[in-house]
Amino acid sequence: MAQLVREQHVDVFVSDYAFGLQESDDGFLDLLFPDGFDFGTFLSTHPGRLDITSAGHTHTASLTVEVWDGPAPVQDPAGWEEQAEAGFESVSGQVAIWSMSVGRLDNPITLADQGGSWHVRVSSSGRAAVRALAESEQSMEAVERYLVQFWPAAS
Repeated sequence: MAQLVREQHVDVFVSDYAFGLQESDDGFLDLLFPDGFDFGTFLSTHPGRLDITSAGHTHTASLTVEVWDGPAPVQDPAGWEEQAEAGFESVSGQVAIWSMSVGRLDNPITLADQGGSWHVRVSSSGRAAVRALAESEQSMEAVERYLVQFWPAAS
């Protein structure tokens, strides 16, 4: 059974319905966030990058990142409005969080002490609520939640 290695909670400022997770050492990347962002897809990928489309234009989302030593437990789809999986390559073992309007956030995510290939599952809830609140001009913090689970691709 897989074990949770680390967990990190971050508040992410979402703007223009988007944010991204990108290899921290972006000198190795051909396409930097947000170039080539696909707004029609919940989770889209580019080498060393995961692009996530939010249901709200401008708000602060709650992001939990888990790193597992093997395949992360399957999340009950009933608790999530969107889920998607992808592969991810990291050269440094660090992932930076990017916002459309404020750029790179200060809190990198540590996957490992070195680079490697990862499998990732992204789950989101609160999407309908953040969409409805966008019409009301109320403050929106942690209405939309994300769980991003990484585990080694060899597992």
